[in-house]
Amino acid sequence: MAIGGATLAAEAAASGLIDEYRARVYPVLVGGGIPFFPQRERRVDLELVETRTFSSKVVYLRYHVARQAVS
Repeated sequence: MAIGGATLAAEAAASGLIDEYRARVYPVLVGGGIPFFPQRERRVDLELVETRTFSSKVVYLRYHVARQAVS
């Protein structure tokens, strides 16, 4: 399932409902913009599982959320 919209995605992340993140990094620097997620005290560790670099120099990154084993 894909989640669209910054507010909805932030709520899903805060609730621990996201298992995977996919990002595309464009080779352009801008002086502002909307952050991926609002600032919170929650940390999410990620495991890089795939990368691709396209001829346009865009880099695709796919991460799984690192879950701690429950004992």
